[in-house]
Amino acid sequence: MKVAVIGAGSWGTALANLLANNGHNVSLWARRAEVVSAINKEHRNPRYLSNAKLHEDVVATLSHQDALLRARAAVIVTPSNLLRGVARAMANVVDSEFPIIICSKGVEEGSGLLPIEVFESEMGNAQRLAVLSGPNHAEEVIHGVPSGTVIASESEQTAQFFRDMFAAPAFRTYVSSDVTGVELCAAFKNVIAIAVGASYGLGFGDNTAAMLMTRGLAEMSRLVVKAGGEAITCMGLAGTGDLIATCTSEHSRNRRFGKMLAEGKTLDDFTQETHMVAEGALACKTIGTLAAHYGVELPITEVVRKVVWEGVSPAVVGKTLTLRPLTTEFYGI
Repeated sequence: MKVAVIGAGSWGTALANLLANNGHNVSLWARRAEVVSAINKEHRNPRYLSNAKLHEDVVATLSHQDALLRARAAVIVTPSNLLRGVARAMANVVDSEFPIIICSKGVEEGSGLLPIEVFESEMGNAQRLAVLSGPNHAEEVIHGVPSGTVIASESEQTAQFFRDMFAAPAFRTYVSSDVTGVELCAAFKNVIAIAVGASYGLGFGDNTAAMLMTRGLAEMSRLVVKAGGEAITCMGLAGTGDLIATCTSEHSRNRRFGKMLAEGKTLDDFTQETHMVAEGALACKTIGTLAAHYGVELPITEVVRKVVWEGVSPAVVGKTLTLRPLTTEFYGI
């Protein structure tokens, strides 16, 4: 069937290629004319994953309306801060039963809404909406490196529809009904990856990274449970799995961003050098909105926010974590 993929960054490109390899006709929406031209003529994305040859059934377009024309489903892979605009644009093109899966990760600034909640508020019918998340580096997925992911939806039928659409021998798909847990894990792990990257940039070792990852997992669990998600989700692919991949891999843009912060660079420096979005930069602010709403303590997240948005030195503010009062390991869960 025809599938519209909205967003031609690295993850959108990898998923478009995966779907084409699964036998689908993929219409890939991109913002830049040179990207559309290169994909259609050379079967390569010149800005992202440019060393990968794309399937001939991936056809790029500058028009989201053309991408959605006669499509049977849409895959949303835009930066999280663009999601509301994408949802509004799509609401005028597709009907209320049209299946949509959101692969963007974050929390909307101001409202504190998760991506699927943003789409529901603009388009209605949460039953046809799903989210996808897991330890899936685009650089590996596009080359067929074995990977696993989780697809969550309120509707078992919708989850299974997208499970089957994405499933491949090298891309294992699992379903979940815990949309809140999966989406919060997806946003949260990027924040912890920034902290881990900064710790390595400051010259600390694996012990420090492991401490940040596990204490970050505890923060993640506290917020997921308070927000109505399931603690066990944090132990799955969207939680622990994605946390490990994002915090330890050189492919991780958020880990790389953290290392750059430790070197005295800024978010603008990262964007200019990589042409990528470090989703954890916004998430450390927006997750704080949810933390305040639910009364959850998130010390690592707060430290990352101060470094990213207040320009506080990672070396200085990081010491506040080691000076915190001692407590039980799993408090607040």
